[in-house]
Amino acid sequence: MSVEEASREIAVIGATLDLGAGRRGVDMGPSAIRYAGLEQQLTDKLGVRVSDAGNVISPVVETAAMGDENARYLAQILDLCDRLSGLVADAAGREALPLVLGGDHSVALGSLVGMAKVRGGAGGVVWVDAHGDVNTPATSPSGNVHGMVLAAALGLGGDSFRRDGWPLPAVDAGKLALVGVRSLDDGERELLGRLDAKVFTMSEVDRIGIEPCMREALAHAAGAAFLHVSLDMDAVDPDYAPGVGTPVRGGLSYREAHLAMETVAESRLLDSMDVVEVNPILDRENATGQLAVELVASALGARIL
Repeated sequence: MSVEEASREIAVIGATLDLGAGRRGVDMGPSAIRYAGLEQQLTDKLGVRVSDAGNVISPVVETAAMGDENARYLAQILDLCDRLSGLVADAAGREALPLVLGGDHSVALGSLVGMAKVRGGAGGVVWVDAHGDVNTPATSPSGNVHGMVLAAALGLGGDSFRRDGWPLPAVDAGKLALVGVRSLDDGERELLGRLDAKVFTMSEVDRIGIEPCMREALAHAAGAAFLHVSLDMDAVDPDYAPGVGTPVRGGLSYREAHLAMETVAESRLLDSMDVVEVNPILDRENATGQLAVELVASALGARIL
């Protein structure tokens, strides 16, 4: 282990949000991931320093006003993301690597806004997910904000997603890559067709393999103000990650998921990361939480040899 690796700080930040999803339970995801031994895995396998800022707390649905049914609970979600963005910016400002634990995928907006604040501009993103998350309030069939978060970060979600002090877009549309996609709505297909984004569906992964897809995705996303990897656990096939709110069959295998994250580590490009959508209510013996810990470790440099 190099001196640089041993002195590296991983800043863990939880975000207990499930208002952006259609099913309850992902607010317990940060606890499930920590309980699966996140800090021990990172310190034992990587020798890094781990700081844990605790959780940014979301109101529960029973006490929250839904607001616009086309973007449900948006005011509360943006408030949480604003608080989260400050913690992310603080961590990145001291040269730590922010690792955000969701919560539903809406939390990624806070991660990305925080990084754009501290790095002074829009970043590149590798979005590993079964879904595109580029709906808007006008195109979403559900009104669930976790399916709009990437469009919002691109500055394409509409004025309702804007807040004072937020640098939007926080993602450079020409530095966006999606990997593992296998479920898109019509509005998402139309928007992705207009963007200079790389989209690697599971069909592409099947044809050429996960490693070439990830290498091309990382190369495409590199060169912006920062590089962020957003890992939605539903990118992994539900046989291996059953505890997610929106499972879609035909996802990444256990080894494909690890190789995808190992490729991230080998690139040495990673500046920030979130891992989201772990739902302990739907899980089996915290298998998805444990896999999330393993995949984070792989993304940060854990090796077999």
